[in-house]
Amino acid sequence: MIVGIILAAGASSRMGRPKALLPLGGETFVSCVCRTLLAAGADDVVVVAGAELEAVTSAVHGAGLSARIIENPRRHEGQLSSLLAGLAVADRPGVEAVVVHLVDAPLVAAGTVRAVMDAFRRTRAPVVRPVVNGRHGHPVLFARGVFDELRRADPSVGAKAVVRAHATEVFEVPVDDAGACQDIDTPADYARLVGPPRDQGTQGPGGRGAAPEV
Repeated sequence: MIVGIILAAGASSRMGRPKALLPLGGETFVSCVCRTLLAAGADDVVVVAGAELEAVTSAVHGAGLSARIIENPRRHEGQLSSLLAGLAVADRPGVEAVVVHLVDAPLVAAGTVRAVMDAFRRTRAPVVRPVVNGRHGHPVLFARGVFDELRRADPSVGAKAVVRAHATEVFEVPVDDAGACQDIDTPADYARLVGPPRDQGTQGPGGRGAAPEV
């Protein structure tokens, strides 16, 4: 089994409002990412939310998606705390790996996620990640063999410490998917994604705001 973990507990300080709940193609960022992971074949999905737990739960379940939504009460400690909160729920007998994705990268294609998981099944590498024209993207897969290393990682460095420790063993999957490297962190990023408002005070989805292909 491979479990998807969506990190959606950030403060969204640069965006000014919760990124997980931003509208995109008739859905939300969090429901788009959840749908993509499920479409790629993840056996289970855990969404790690913050203060907007109820709203995130409504967005995911209201879209008809099956996922477990949890709150990270230690989210102020940084992104690694959210990954570990998700891992605590995801890790159970039969789980061979977790595939970790950021909610602010909603345009990743299901084909990219599937390629990462398939590469793990072939190689059993401890870490697998996509690469787009030389750039490292998301999601990142961590095999069971490094779960304890994630738990022991320095919070100031996060999961990157585990990736670096296994630098010679990381398996990189070349993909043609700009969405794997496209983070939406600021209002300007979001405006470029969805296009100009269709009505005064209301942002429409726009042509580039369509949900990622699944």
